[in-house]
Amino acid sequence: MIKLKITLIALLVMCGHLAFSQTKTVSGTVLDDTGAPLAGASVIVDGTNNGTQTDFDGNFTISASEDDTLVISYIGFVRQRIAVGGQSNIQVQMDIDSTELDEIVVVAYGSQSRAEVTGAISSVSSEELNAVPVATADQALQGRAAGITVVNTGSPGAAPNVRIRGVGSPTGQGPLYVIDGVISTGIGNLNPNDIESINVLKDASTAASYGSQAANGVVIVTTKRGKPGKVSVSLNSYTGFNYTTKRFDVLNTQQYLQYANEAFGVTPSSPLSSSGLNTNWQEQIFRSGIIQSHDMSVSGGGENSDFRISGSFLDQEGTIVETNYSRHNFRANSNFTLGKIRVGETLSLSFSEQNPERQGGGRSLIEHAIKAAPYLPVYNPNNLGGFQGPNSASDGQDADNPVRVQTLGQAENRVVDIFGNLYGEVDIFEGLTFRTQFGLQNTQTSFDQFVPSYNDDSEGGSTHAVGFATITKNRQNFRRLLLTNSLNYETTIADVHNIDVLLLAEKNDSEFEQLETSSQNSITNEVNQVSNDASNLISRSEDVTKIGYLARLNYNYDGRYLIAASIRRDGSSRFGPEKKWGTFPSIALGWNIAEENFLEGSGLSTLKLRGSYGSTGFDEIPNYQFTSTLTSNFFYPIGGVAAVGTTINGVPNPNVGWEEKIMTNVGIDFGFNNNQFTASVEYYNNTSDELLIQKPIPPTLTPNQAFIVENVGSSETKGFEITLGYNDFEGDFKWSADLNLATTDNEMKSLGLGPDGEIFGANFESAPISRIAEGESLFHFYGLVTDGIYQSQEEVDAVLTFDPGQTTVAPGDIRFKDLNGDGQINSDDRAVIGNPYPEITYGLNLSASYKNWDLNMFINGLYGNDIYNTNIYDLEGMPRLFNAGTGVLDRWTGPGTSNSIPRAGGAPQNLAISDRFVEDGSFTRLKNIALGYTFKEGTITDWVSKLRVYVSGQNLITITDYSGLDPEIGASSVINNSIFEYGIDRGTYPQPKSIILGLQANF
Repeated sequence: MIKLKITLIALLVMCGHLAFSQTKTVSGTVLDDTGAPLAGASVIVDGTNNGTQTDFDGNFTISASEDDTLVISYIGFVRQRIAVGGQSNIQVQMDIDSTELDEIVVVAYGSQSRAEVTGAISSVSSEELNAVPVATADQALQGRAAGITVVNTGSPGAAPNVRIRGVGSPTGQGPLYVIDGVISTGIGNLNPNDIESINVLKDASTAASYGSQAANGVVIVTTKRGKPGKVSVSLNSYTGFNYTTKRFDVLNTQQYLQYANEAFGVTPSSPLSSSGLNTNWQEQIFRSGIIQSHDMSVSGGGENSDFRISGSFLDQEGTIVETNYSRHNFRANSNFTLGKIRVGETLSLSFSEQNPERQGGGRSLIEHAIKAAPYLPVYNPNNLGGFQGPNSASDGQDADNPVRVQTLGQAENRVVDIFGNLYGEVDIFEGLTFRTQFGLQNTQTSFDQFVPSYNDDSEGGSTHAVGFATITKNRQNFRRLLLTNSLNYETTIADVHNIDVLLLAEKNDSEFEQLETSSQNSITNEVNQVSNDASNLISRSEDVTKIGYLARLNYNYDGRYLIAASIRRDGSSRFGPEKKWGTFPSIALGWNIAEENFLEGSGLSTLKLRGSYGSTGFDEIPNYQFTSTLTSNFFYPIGGVAAVGTTINGVPNPNVGWEEKIMTNVGIDFGFNNNQFTASVEYYNNTSDELLIQKPIPPTLTPNQAFIVENVGSSETKGFEITLGYNDFEGDFKWSADLNLATTDNEMKSLGLGPDGEIFGANFESAPISRIAEGESLFHFYGLVTDGIYQSQEEVDAVLTFDPGQTTVAPGDIRFKDLNGDGQINSDDRAVIGNPYPEITYGLNLSASYKNWDLNMFINGLYGNDIYNTNIYDLEGMPRLFNAGTGVLDRWTGPGTSNSIPRAGGAPQNLAISDRFVEDGSFTRLKNIALGYTFKEGTITDWVSKLRVYVSGQNLITITDYSGLDPEIGASSVINNSIFEYGIDRGTYPQPKSIILGLQANF
């Protein structure tokens, strides 16, 4: 009886438990990290086959009991486990899985799993690109990846100098840019908010697939696409202001008049010199500028299609008066699937306007501002044009009024850029896909400048007077058509042999047209049109065709042993029939050691050893160098009259051919604790052979071209790259740190110009500054070496023994080292005095968040580079009377008074190219700091899924020993954008500091 009672009680308990645990319907919504619905997420009852997927609105319904656990997963997000309990409606917000972020990387003509990559690829995400508000996307690459050197300028809309793994060729070209599979001239016209990711290909294994165009690395840009789910709207907007604080310390009016009299014996007789006015010319050209950017996108998709449409507006006022940049962007991306057929397109339109910095008399605005007399006013309404300048006779100098140079009249660059592609794919059978793609870039550029007649001289002189208006109208049109056809086959054999084969053919046609016109108007300032009044007209057009064929094989065994091999053959119309084709192979090996059984349980999530070797080509030389061309811009005296004629334009070289770069790369990747800590170390060695060098030729061979292009010489570039990362994404407080560091060293091994051959580049005051020579780094500075100041005649006589009676050099002049010991100082005593390229580049990104707050700090810098500072010439050169820096008050005036600043108006050699003007350009800069707050969904309204507000500051702190306004010096965009100009500060437009307030919202 007792046993029966116990059995009945047990049955009752079990029945009650079964009744309590019976299944029920559970519904819910899955959101992504931004709060937007996540379509296609997997929802499974743990331990069963019972599962479903979320619909377009992120909703799901599933049968489960209170004891069950739901497992929600989606690629790229952390898997969530949710206990059902008593819940009947569940909302889940997914977190991004940091270990999955870079799982797929875009490579040449395709994509790969990060674990299968054998080459050197650096990836930059859209979050990193948009962390720093910038006008152009290439500026945002600075400091984001090891081995990429980006040098920005403060001039609005100006393109930065971008180099991948240093400079290994005298041509010094930048990388190849590829946007959504289409080759582009750059990425400056892109809206940074439209970019999904940027992948930088740095070695032969990754870059050789582009063959002839990849010698300087490849930057691959992937733009954003729509995602399945309901239509979403995103808004990014910010506004703020730019400003600069650093100025050169120059003489005020009282100091200037004293200096003029004591140093040069000049007492200005101009009535303005006694007006008591004290004009700070630097403050007159600098200002605070407003910057604003507004971007909106609409995206969505269904089972067989997706789309994304965006529009943006950027407006940036420069920190120098009347320098501005504005841009409108429109983009439409879409994809459609029809069974085994996929078609899609990307189309972008960009309209930009730039008011650039102008120059007068070959001088930058900053040089004018340093030299101008401080007692002169900026404006004079009684003068033609309304500005005031000096009178040489009464003021003793002739510096331009920089405000007039920049603001009188107008100058504007306008660019209209159409860029995009149209593609189609068809699955022929399982694993085999045919793809055809048509790409287009059409860029129209116009430059218009109008300068009315003016006279700055109120005393009736003509020091700064032009009696006519000048009109310039230049037009350029660039068009590229790119057709690419490929077959791609992917298969897996016996679950371990993974094979990916690509065959590709590509044709690249580009056309360039240019028209330059200018004239004068001697009658009126009211007509801004070109006429036959002192007119000048030049036009030219060029066509370039390239054809390439590629075969590539990627193989891995069970994800552990990796092989990548490719061979590309390219033909270029820049070379003659015998040299037209070049072949560029590569091979790479990799070993995913962490996948081996003997490392199971070791805590190593990634341990990969990889190496690559291969070649890429280069053909970026002036067109038609292999054949004779003609020019009609030639004048010859016939009967005492200059007659227009036609003659050969340069000396042809039918043997000119491909420049080839051999790339070797060895790397190792680490990842610990599910990639919470990551590290990567690489060594590279790139050798360029058969360099395309413009070899000087005697003018007697041709009066129209001073060089002939030949394949001579070789150079080497090598270095290390290190990347370290730490990510802590658990708990309310999350933080991460990423550091990248790279070294680079280059050397010209052979120049092909004989044992004493050299190529000089940039000049200053008619003397060469930079050069290339065998056994030295490329583009180094070359000049005399200083050794203090002569304090007595005895010191002068002790050095200049070759001509003991000379009187040009005297006490107070700079003492230079007599390196060859011949008792005189001349060009034979020149030496390498600086290297403009850094030994080390680095970037540090720190991010942290606590609940709804987030903080980001980004630091970048250079070390070991030198700057040739021509501003010192203006501040302390003292060749004749101009305003100068306050340092001239401590110039040498007698024995022992100075051992660094010479006497005023001293020997000409004081102004010679020398290390007197070379400074250390190393710097560390707080590039960006941003603090943001994200409101909880529904805090504002139910239809706003995300709202983040933030404040950020750019370039607020710079640590450097450089005395100029900004240590970040590339190639001057005002004077000369030649690669030889790199690191020469001619009054470079400094980068501004900025404070910005912004918001980001999703609907």
